[in-house]
Amino acid sequence: MTPEFVIGFARQSIELALTLALPMLMVGLTVGIFVSILQAATQIQEMTLTFVPKIVSMFLALLFAFPWIMEKLITFTRDIFLNLPNYIR
Repeated sequence: MTPEFVIGFARQSIELALTLALPMLMVGLTVGIFVSILQAATQIQEMTLTFVPKIVSMFLALLFAFPWIMEKLITFTRDIFLNLPNYIR
């Protein structure tokens, strides 16, 4: 294994992790902004009002994105196992 291969493999792994986290992070950001605007408009400063909707929405986003996430992870893992003999050389 060359240093270029290891760096490329690490880059590909990090890109996959960021891609898989993107749906939940975007939903959490959107809900967080919406709740912040709602809090600023009503002047309600309750901490659970920001925390609970974000957690619930991120869980729902995970639930809807789970098939896509699993497909990406299975494809990545299958590619690793199929190319394992090439990696060992």
